[in-house]
Amino acid sequence: MTKRVTLIIHGIVQGMGYRYTSRNEAQKRNFTGYVQNTDDGTVLLVAEGEEKDLKAFITWCYNGVGPALVTAIEEQWSAPTGEFSDFMIRS
Repeated sequence: MTKRVTLIIHGIVQGMGYRYTSRNEAQKRNFTGYVQNTDDGTVLLVAEGEEKDLKAFITWCYNGVGPALVTAIEEQWSAPTGEFSDFMIRS
C-alpha cells in the first residue's frame, strides 16, 4: 500500500551530506518527495512509496549516512498526495 511519511531527523545531520545521500537512496527506492535542512538543525524528509519500503528506508536513515549521527526520528504517516514527480533536495 502506498503511503506518505514525514520524518524529522534529529542529531548531527547537517553539514554531513545527509540530504544528498538520503536523496540518492530515496531515488534508488523509487520514492517521491523531498529532503531539506531546517533552521533548528534537524532534517525534514517527506517521502511517498510502498509502506514496507518506507519502513526499511527509515531504518536506513538511522545508519546509512556516513559521518551523520542520528539520535531520533519523528515519524508522521498519512495518505499519499501524489504531488511529487521525483525526490529532490529543497533549500
